[in-house]
Amino acid sequence: MAITLKINGEEKSVEAPPDMPLLWAIRDVLGMTGTKFGCGVASCGACTVHVDGEPTRSCQAQVGDLEGAEITTIEGLNSDVAAAVQSAWADLDVVQCGYCQSGQIMSAVGLLTEKAKPTDEDIDSYMWGNVCRCATYTRIRAAIHEASKRMEA
Repeated sequence: MAITLKINGEEKSVEAPPDMPLLWAIRDVLGMTGTKFGCGVASCGACTVHVDGEPTRSCQAQVGDLEGAEITTIEGLNSDVAAAVQSAWADLDVVQCGYCQSGQIMSAVGLLTEKAKPTDEDIDSYMWGNVCRCATYTRIRAAIHEASKRMEA
């Protein structure tokens, strides 16, 4: 069955059953590998994308439910908030192994889009469920604060 998805501003036809997880459509059908598979049960955050601007676990979102939705992957981030987050991530050397980072960045962009000046508590609450195997949580929090400062400038 052909399903039309709007991903990163472009309409893409995906030949898939309607119950296929968005993650597999993105990675296996469309060949966009920035979004990672982590746990498959929406507990780790590695597969986070934005659906209509909201961070969403793509391993649990079904393609048949997403026709007409605006889907943004890590490859399609293109906003001032995203630029601030990505530059802060690089400058503060957040990444260690890097596996979780696309999901972490997608969630951080979601947070800063909603709340430009988050507290540590806001960050911890919003980012909860984004697991980092290398435990770079302190650097992630620092990068979110730095991105917030850069957005003010």
